[in-house]
Amino acid sequence: MKPDKDSARGLAQLEGYLLWNAEVERARTQARRFTDELPWLTTAQREDVERVYLTDRVAVSRESLTRVRDRAAELRGEYTARYDRLRARCVALSVVAVGAVTCVGTVSALLLR
Repeated sequence: MKPDKDSARGLAQLEGYLLWNAEVERARTQARRFTDELPWLTTAQREDVERVYLTDRVAVSRESLTRVRDRAAELRGEYTARYDRLRARCVALSVVAVGAVTCVGTVSALLLR
């Protein structure tokens, strides 16, 4: 693989890692905010509620990201197919146009002789 592609892939992985860690930290913060609204919880209960909240939130985030990833791949395939068809049409139209111009030029040259 080319160094540029390796670098781009490495940067994308690093970005994904940082984004995911930020998402987990947001979930932790929200879990703490949630348990702050329940002042009667004991320390052990608070930790359990935060753990369950965090686990649930991380699972929901993972499912959402998986759906987005799958849809992006699906759209990439659809748009690639559309682009390929459009490119083939443009090439065909160009060939026809060049052929028509060549025919008109040839006929005009023959008639002007």
